Amino acid sequence: MTTPQDLLIVALDVPSSRPVGQGDLSLALAGAELLDLLDAQAVTLEDDRLVPSAERVTGDRLLDRAGAQLLRQAPYETVEDWLWRRGRGLAAAYADAMKEEERGGGKSRHWLPRRGDRTAPADTPARRHARDRWASHEPVLVALAAALGIQDSPPAERTAHAATGEDRVETVLAAVGDALTELEAVRQRRRIEDDAFDNVWRAP
Repeated sequence: MTTPQDLLIVALDVPSSRPVGQGDLSLALAGAELLDLLDAQAVTLEDDRLVPSAERVTGDRLLDRAGAQLLRQAPYETVEDWLWRRGRGLAAAYADAMKEEERGGGKSRHWLPRRGDRTAPADTPARRHARDRWASHEPVLVALAAALGIQDSPPAERTAHAATGEDRVETVLAAVGDALTELEAVRQRRRIEDDAFDNVWRAP
């Protein structure tokens, strides 16, 4: 089980203060992958740059693919650049992988199930692992979920749980937060531009 898998399940199963968009989740999943790669010693951080180690097999297809995509030439890649590059379409990739596992190889037509879907989620080992990790308030998972607006506790308590004390983890979490803020700023600019365009056509 990996942090990205757990985060996807939490995003599907736990109520959030706002709908979790595909772009937001993709960025957070890329950050979750990076945290697992750091734990596996497949990459190290020098300031905010990702320095790959010898390629390591984690046993997870998507995580191994992420490790294989690390840039291996100096000056290497920043955490922020990694999030945007690796994050493209990542939510759909993880959702498809989960559906394949739960349906024995079948494909899902939608990148994520709709929250209004009354179908009960499958009780799989992956889901049980994610639920146990979430129930234990594991700091990294809680911090990633909180960045997406997914809440299970008061803000002050979430902040305390999210304090990991590890510089490399804090660097990645901060980059995820910054990327999500930037993505929302892009959306707001587009909304303003669209509104201005509409007003031009509506003007007498």
